[in-house]
Amino acid sequence: MKLDILVFGAHPDDAELGAGGTIAKEISNGKKVGVVDLTRGELGTRGSAEIRDKEAAVSKEILGLEIRENLCFRDGFFTNDEAHQLEVIKMIRKYRPEIVLCNAIDDRHIDHGKGSKLVSDACFLSGLLKIKTELDGSSQEKWRPKLVYHYIQWKNIEPDFVVDISDFIDVKIESILAYGSQFHDPDSKEPETPITSKTFIESVRYRAKDLGRLVGTDYAEGFTVERYIAVNSLDDLV
Repeated sequence: MKLDILVFGAHPDDAELGAGGTIAKEISNGKKVGVVDLTRGELGTRGSAEIRDKEAAVSKEILGLEIRENLCFRDGFFTNDEAHQLEVIKMIRKYRPEIVLCNAIDDRHIDHGKGSKLVSDACFLSGLLKIKTELDGSSQEKWRPKLVYHYIQWKNIEPDFVVDISDFIDVKIESILAYGSQFHDPDSKEPETPITSKTFIESVRYRAKDLGRLVGTDYAEGFTVERYIAVNSLDDLV
């Protein structure tokens, strides 16, 4: 299956938190979008890998994703080496996306920056003819996405561009709340974390609202780029 956009996240819920509104918007515009999670989030303070698997499946349906896969890398301990790059390359060559979205280049959680560089490097290597990969017993053809963008996560990184998600903020929030084990639950007996406070989801909505304010819309999501953005005409700018 060929996808228009393939989104990578170091953990289940990264894609939703960073780009859930953009994903929903692109799907509504007829694009085929999938998500590949690098790990099962097994080191998360709350819940378990099995719970996260179920939550990710629920979020997949909320967003309307074509596919969702998990590479089952070691949470916290995966590295940007040949073995991991080849597994990511297999996904890129399998789905042949035009655009890849991936983790923030620098963030509070070390897996986010590692995942960002790993995916970015794999996108380049995937286009090299002499790197051979096989999937399900068949040789894969080379493929390099046209564009790689990085969504924003915990840190307030200055975006290079923003996407108007005003009509999709509620879908974004719903997809995030599918991960009920990770966020505020007054009945939970598990330890508190930076994302379990009552105000965390409010902060997600506020960031989107503030980015929207800066560009004259209700809500927006920000992204950083690896190369200059080119437009055909000044009319392409909103």
